[in-house]
Amino acid sequence: MPSITFPNSNNAAITIAAVIHYPEGFNEEGRYPAVIVSHPGGGVKEQTAGTYARKLAERGFVTIAYDASYQGESGGTPRQLENPHIRTEDVSAVLDYLTTLPYVDGDRIGAMGICAGAGYTANAAINDRRIKAVGTVSMVNIGQMFRNGWENNVRDADAIPYIQAGDDARTSDAAGNPIATIPLAPLNEADAPNEELRQAWEYYHTTRAQHPNAPGYATARSLAQIIPYDAFSKAEAFLTQPLKLVVGSVAGSKWMSDDLLARAASTDKTMHVVDGANHMDLYDGDAFVAESVSVLAPFFTTNLARQAADAAD
Repeated sequence: MPSITFPNSNNAAITIAAVIHYPEGFNEEGRYPAVIVSHPGGGVKEQTAGTYARKLAERGFVTIAYDASYQGESGGTPRQLENPHIRTEDVSAVLDYLTTLPYVDGDRIGAMGICAGAGYTANAAINDRRIKAVGTVSMVNIGQMFRNGWENNVRDADAIPYIQAGDDARTSDAAGNPIATIPLAPLNEADAPNEELRQAWEYYHTTRAQHPNAPGYATARSLAQIIPYDAFSKAEAFLTQPLKLVVGSVAGSKWMSDDLLARAASTDKTMHVVDGANHMDLYDGDAFVAESVSVLAPFFTTNLARQAADAAD
């Protein structure tokens, strides 16, 4: 499980920090399928992304969990920038790196993510045909969530003040003031509007999963990019890869997975609903994660093998 760094192919001034997991019996002379695992907004590779990467490696894949540009151990300033366009491109930059590894089969690379990382993964697959299969866990389309609310009860137009707030933050930043920030999950337990988001606070800010590289906030300037962003833009035409969505039956975020399931052009798209699980349960609940992996692993095995066979024909 080596920790690695490599230049971001989209911006050579930024170094991407990642952890590669190898399957049992790994042989550098072999050729393996690979899965890229993207972390939630505000998360880092040592949290739930690392959990899924490790467990998928146990099922025969080379996996890579990485820190997004401007976050975790990766480079870039301002720190904690959450620009969804950059985060989407990060997925392809990691894929670029994987194609340089002789033991990775470039025709068998899949990608998955958790929460916002899942939305970014879907968007990357729309842009990048090298992603042969897409998996999502507790998916969030970060643009939808910020402009429409956790329960999808806010009109798009009513989010214009948040775009303005992002623009104002950029002006303030440019003037040399301290970088303004916004929470990506409740920073205090009392700020959580419901139990599900209280668990988000617990995950990021208690011993449940807190990490010093995951402060739980983003730059306020990010709002100007987040609010208009649609991770599923043109999915109706271009998201044709096999798609497996995993979501909790009582997750407040489930509506975003429902939306992608309806919109994606893929003819091989299915949703697995984990009974009794909320959004956060799929991050680290042992039984819930095990069920998710039991669905995702055979999905990637089947579809990456099929893609390789098609490439050989």
